Amino acid sequence: MADSKFDDLLTKLGTGPWNWLYFLVASYWCLMVPPQFISGVYLAPAVNYTCRLPDNQTHHAVVAEDSCSYINTNSSDDGPGVEELCTEWDFDTSVFSSTLTSEFSLVCEQGYLRATYQIMYMLGTFISPVIGGYLADRFGRYVVVVVTQVVMLVTSLTVVFLNSFTAILAVRFISGFSNIITLYILAIEVCQPKHRAAVGILIGLPWALGTMAWAGAAFAIRDWRYLQLAVSLPILLIFPPLYFMDESPRWLIVRGRHDRALTILQKAARWNKATLPPISEMRTLMIDIQAESTENTSKTKDNNKVEAKKKKCRAVPVPNLLKNRAIATITTLVCLDYFVVSLVFDGLNMSGDIYSADPFLYLVLSGLVEVPGYSLTAPLIDRCGRKIPTVVCYLLCGVVMLALAFIPPDMSWLVMVLVLLGKLCISGAFQIITVYSSELFPTEVRLQGIGFSSLFSQLGSTILPYITSVLGEKVPWLPSVIFGCVSVIAGATTMILRETKGVPLPDTITDLITQSHQTYIRTTDNDVDAALEITTEKQVASPLFKSEQDRTNEDGLGVTALGVANCDCGVPYTLIAAVGVADWACDVLDMAGRGVADLARDGPIMAE
Repeated sequence: MADSKFDDLLTKLGTGPWNWLYFLVASYWCLMVPPQFISGVYLAPAVNYTCRLPDNQTHHAVVAEDSCSYINTNSSDDGPGVEELCTEWDFDTSVFSSTLTSEFSLVCEQGYLRATYQIMYMLGTFISPVIGGYLADRFGRYVVVVVTQVVMLVTSLTVVFLNSFTAILAVRFISGFSNIITLYILAIEVCQPKHRAAVGILIGLPWALGTMAWAGAAFAIRDWRYLQLAVSLPILLIFPPLYFMDESPRWLIVRGRHDRALTILQKAARWNKATLPPISEMRTLMIDIQAESTENTSKTKDNNKVEAKKKKCRAVPVPNLLKNRAIATITTLVCLDYFVVSLVFDGLNMSGDIYSADPFLYLVLSGLVEVPGYSLTAPLIDRCGRKIPTVVCYLLCGVVMLALAFIPPDMSWLVMVLVLLGKLCISGAFQIITVYSSELFPTEVRLQGIGFSSLFSQLGSTILPYITSVLGEKVPWLPSVIFGCVSVIAGATTMILRETKGVPLPDTITDLITQSHQTYIRTTDNDVDAALEITTEKQVASPLFKSEQDRTNEDGLGVTALGVANCDCGVPYTLIAAVGVADWACDVLDMAGRGVADLARDGPIMAE
């Protein structure tokens, strides 16, 4: 209820310069991230090279076809010669004058380091939501925003001056870790409720613009150090507007800092030319919001104490997301969807050297088709639902990518058309799945489900560089086959899921089972009756089957976690993975802590 009260307050503030400041700064942040996120495309690309022979071997050696070794024929005997590894290479400078690949000789046995350069950043982004979510909740959103932007600037500039590739990899990891989405969360928290869905989509559009800008900068600057410097310095421009921004008033109220929150809200009212309730009424409202939040937290702690006392005489619970056939199927398929959409989307961004002879034009067009992919999905899913557009996007992308494997490389125009069509489809799927998945999971496990699924999204992005840079370099058609197959699989399996358009969102897993009885395929009457019976019996005993209110408090569906006010507003839930991941981890650790003996004695509580 605290969320609805604060949302009413935001409605009275309206939308004006104060809200626009947060939105524009968050959008600018999205504009700055792509050059760092996919920097390997131009900083560590595949470059043609030839083995540089030692001076005393230039007339007595034959270079191998892969330029990784040569045959030394300068021998006194009549043997075939001795094969020796190349230690130096000459690199083609017709496209790039200097790259990480050429400067650090990332070829032959060291070729995998090109992919490692990109993976180190992905690993940083993999763990940043968990730690970043805690920091934002503990110290405030604004503090985390400022610190992460400073780290992002410093690490981006530091890379320019490093002469050790090992040090560059370490800095890349830190840079990826600083890619915390707290600025996005801050913008959502101060957004008027009716505009949250639109803001959640529009903030993503600068990502496409940043992708195109990255290609333009790389076209103009062909030296990797100067290029990195050119795309890092604009990060400085984010700090002047940060000076005029404030801490999230929602977070301040929950933390009991009402005077500061009141000052910020009064400032917002002046900027937006709005009228707030009297100060006395405002203070009463803030006290109520904090009291409700504190009461919810206290209830959660009390429930935890009660459950702890029952710990020794309770059977080992099954994690929420695997509790019965319906929720387990949703969890499995949504995880697959997140994995595939990240793998293919990021894969097409990083495959310019595979699909095009012009890597600059390729990335510009790739970013350009993202714009309709983002902007057209909202009216599409409102008209056609979630399920069918998602399936069509996946299947069409899969067919296109598989077709690419059979098209001769010399038909470059057809290759480009099909790649862009695939990118358009996967961009649409990316937007739809964020909304669709949030409606599939019941309220009591929504953040847990989306958080766990987002791990598979990051997993897809993390393993991707080895597919494009390592496998793609050896077998150019293999990435297309991989992208096509996983897209077709995702499209086919998504057909199993139910449509959520116009259907009330389930609040509990029990509600989901009831809905499954009517809409979910392959769910028999006996399955549903048994699941309902067992679920009802065990709902009190199992801490993983808490009431809607208790689960809401624990998952942080409101001001207690990262502060997303309304988890049914359509914003990208992958951006608040920290809470769900932490909750899932707690469930798993709780289960492991009971020991093998308890599991063997009592057995797991199964819903079917």
